[in-house]
Amino acid sequence: MKQFIVNRVLSGIVVIFGISIFSFLLIHLIPGDPVKIMLGINASPEQVVKLTRHLGLDKPLLVQYGQYITNVIQGDFGTSLKTGRPVLVEILERFPETVKLAVFGLLISVVIGISLGILAARFKDSIIDKLCTAFATLGVSIPSFWLAILLVMIFSVQLSWFPIANGTGLRDLILPAITLGVVASTMIMRLTRNGMIEVLSNDYIRTARAKGLRNHLILFRHALRNVLIPVVTVIGLQLAGLLGGTVIIEQVFNWPGLGTLAVGAIFSRDFPLIQGTILFMGVVYITINILVDVLYSIIDPRVDMGTKGA
Repeated sequence: MKQFIVNRVLSGIVVIFGISIFSFLLIHLIPGDPVKIMLGINASPEQVVKLTRHLGLDKPLLVQYGQYITNVIQGDFGTSLKTGRPVLVEILERFPETVKLAVFGLLISVVIGISLGILAARFKDSIIDKLCTAFATLGVSIPSFWLAILLVMIFSVQLSWFPIANGTGLRDLILPAITLGVVASTMIMRLTRNGMIEVLSNDYIRTARAKGLRNHLILFRHALRNVLIPVVTVIGLQLAGLLGGTVIIEQVFNWPGLGTLAVGAIFSRDFPLIQGTILFMGVVYITINILVDVLYSIIDPRVDMGTKGA
C-alpha cells in the first residue's frame, strides 16, 4: 500500500509539473507582445517597460520559469493586474463557492444515478428500463448550458420559484446544482444499471431468492454493495470533473465561483490570475484523482496496487 501511494503521488507531481509549464508558457504563446495586450493599445512605453520588469518578462525564459515555480511552491501565485491583490487570495475566496456548487451537484447526481440504475436493473428490458436508459441518453446529449437556460426560463422566469442569479444562498444553489447533477448522473446511472444486471445474474443471488429473501434485501444488501465499488471511483472522478467544469454553469447563473473568476480574468486580460487559476485547479484535480485511487484500493483489496496505472 505504501509503495502504491508513493507511486501515485510521484506520478501526480509529474503531471502537476507539466501543468505548471503549460500555465507558465500561456503568457508566451499569445501572438504579439503580451504586455501590450494586457495594458491595451493606449499604454505608454513607460507602462510597457514597467509591467515587463514587474512580470520578469525581460529575463531569459528558463530564469522566468525558475522564479515562477519557486514562487508557486512558496504559495505566491503572483498579483492580479486588475485588483492588485495576491492571485492565491482571489482564488481561495472563490473556491469555496465552487466546492459548494460541485458537492451539491454531485449529491444530486448520486441520488438520481443510483436510484435510476437500480430501478432499470430491477425491471430490465421493461418500459421502466427503457425510460431510464432514455433519460441517461438524453442527459449525455443535452448541453449543460442549454439545460441551465431551460431551467431558468421555466422555474425562474415563468414560475418565479427561484431567483435568476446574483446570489449564494440555498435557493440560488438549487437550479445550478440540478443542472450539474442531471448531466453527471448519466454515467453513474449506466454504471449502476450494468453492474446490477451482472450481479443479479450470479448464483448467490439466485440462492438468496430461493431462500425466500425479499427483493429489497437482495437488491440493497447483496447486489448494491458489490456494485458500489466501481461506482465510488466514478463518483470521485465526477467530483474532480465538477470542480473543474462548472465554468459554463457559473456563467449562466452568475455564481461567484472559480469559473466566473477565470472568465472575468480572461476578459480583463489578467494573465497572472489566469495562470494561477489553471495551476490551482490542476492541482485540485490531480489530488482528488490520487485520493480516489487510494480509496479504491482500500475498499477493494483485490486491486493489484503494484500494477494499477497512474
